[in-house]
Parts: sequence; C-alpha cells; structure tokens
Amino acid sequence: MPVLSGDNPADVRRAAHLLTSGELVAFATETVYGLGARADDDAAVARIYAAKGRPAGHPLIVHVADAAAARHFASTLNGPAQRLIAAFWPGPLTVIVPRALGRGAAAAGGQDSIGLRMPAHPVALALLREAAALGVPGVAAPSANRFGRVSPTTAAHVVQEFGSSLVVLDGGACDIGIESAIVDCTRAQPALLRPGQLGRQRIEAALGTALAAPDASSPRASGTLASHYAPSVPVRLFDASSLPPAVAEAGRVLGVYSRLPLAAGAAWLHRAMPADPAIVAHELFAVLREFDAAGVSAIWVERPPSGPEWEGVRDRLQRAAA
Repeated sequence: MPVLSGDNPADVRRAAHLLTSGELVAFATETVYGLGARADDDAAVARIYAAKGRPAGHPLIVHVADAAAARHFASTLNGPAQRLIAAFWPGPLTVIVPRALGRGAAAAGGQDSIGLRMPAHPVALALLREAAALGVPGVAAPSANRFGRVSPTTAAHVVQEFGSSLVVLDGGACDIGIESAIVDCTRAQPALLRPGQLGRQRIEAALGTALAAPDASSPRASGTLASHYAPSVPVRLFDASSLPPAVAEAGRVLGVYSRLPLAAGAAWLHRAMPADPAIVAHELFAVLREFDAAGVSAIWVERPPSGPEWEGVRDRLQRAAA
C-alpha cells in the first residue's frame, strides 16, 4: 500500500477509517513516527505488539486529540497531571496516570496506570481528530520500528522497518527526533521516567516541585529498558580524549559521530556532532540508521556533554550502547 500524504485531507480520512476498522497505521509526530492502533480495541493493539515483536507486558503510549479525551482513559487526573497537561500539551510530554477501569488494558500492558500524550504535529493531530470524529477515543502508538531498535524519524525509515504493506501517513522528517519525556503522576511526588527534549527544569517549574527518581514502585513505561534504540551493530561511547587513538587502532570500518573533528580515513565514516543538543536530538536516530545502512562494523559516538540540556540525548545513547 502506498505511503499516504499527511497534507492531503482525503489521505488523512483514509488513515482514520483504517484505524476505526482495527488496522495499523504509522504516522508522523513531532518526536518520532508512531505505529498506531485504536487504543480501545485490545485486538487492534495486539497487532502492534505482534508487528514490533514487543512483549505484551511492555506498555504503549496512548495519543489523544485533546486534553478532554484523556479523561476517557484516566480514572483521575490529579493536580500534577493537570498542571503538566496545561503547560505542555500539545507537545512532547507523556503523563502516566491511573487508568479507568476496563479501558485501554492492552495498551497499558495490563497495568492499572496508562501513559497519555497529545502530540503537537499537525498531521498527528489531524489524524487523531478525524479518528475521534469516527468514534476512536485515542490511538496507542509506540515508535514504528521493531522492538528495541532505532526509532524512525521519516516515513522512509518506517518502510525500511515494515515494508510496503503497512500504511504510513507521511508528515515529513520529525522536528524533535527523540521520544517524549515521560512523567509518572500516579504518586505523591511525580517522577521522571524517561527524559526527552523537554527539560527537567521546565517540567519542575510547571509542577512547582522537584521531580523524583524512578524506583521499584514506578510503573513500567515505554522506552525505559536498559537496552533500547539500538542499531544492528554495537554502539560504543567514548570520551573525546580517547576517540582518535581508538579509531586508529580499530582496524575496522566504523561509523563515528563526534564533536571532535576527524580527518578522512579508510577505517571510518565520520559525521560531525553539532554543538546544539536540539540539533543532535533531531538527527541522532537518522545518523545511527545511516551508519547501519552503510554496513559499518560498529558505531562509536563521542559522549555528549553533562549539561541538563543533553539529558534526553544521553539517555538514548546510553540505552543504544547497553
């Protein structure tokens, strides 16, 4: 089936009708492309798990058309959740809240909590609104890739993962490039379960309190396994001081992504890492996929700076290298 255009209202309607009938549709968001199914249909959600090879107990994020739609899946939206929704929706933030009884069980991985997000991408919002008008209260959508692999940031990446049989609603390259931040709002002190482009300080300012660290009582959440976002070859992180000799001694064709410049060499393919963390987040997964497609034997990445604005990028690279 061809890739559909997110700029074409008829294609958006076609994609919404497919979701209504329980089919899978991949679609653009501002973070990464999602693999969507109607979240109120456990059989449809099961198709996501099967397509990705994802464990059934690993929860998905439900995307909604507006803040009011979140109440369909939430048994309650407490003060912290409401403050975050008011501050950052639509946008790259997922809130985990208590799940309404009998709703979204498969999407929640069987937990009594559920992750909810209202994306900011115009194509995603158009699809969600069209689907809502057809009776679909929300769309469960993890990243549109095989489980544990590098997330897709273009429609072409999705086709590389699943072939031409999957419907993809093309919205161009994703602006942000890494997945949403996830905040657990089921506890007295909200906890940051997964960092994203949205910085910790901004989240804490909206909450009016510091974020807690995840602990044993935290619900399971998308993209928080120790090993995740990984290409098919090993990823290794190096400090700038050790990168050039390590590359020189490797004796293999490597993909190297670094702020430190490297002269052209037969033993490596080099991509310059920008100094701006937002630009790095935007291109990170595309760079990993580019190296993978080039057939390198390993990917070596200069360790990002330690500042808070790099937290989302550091998280993705640490999991890719795990």
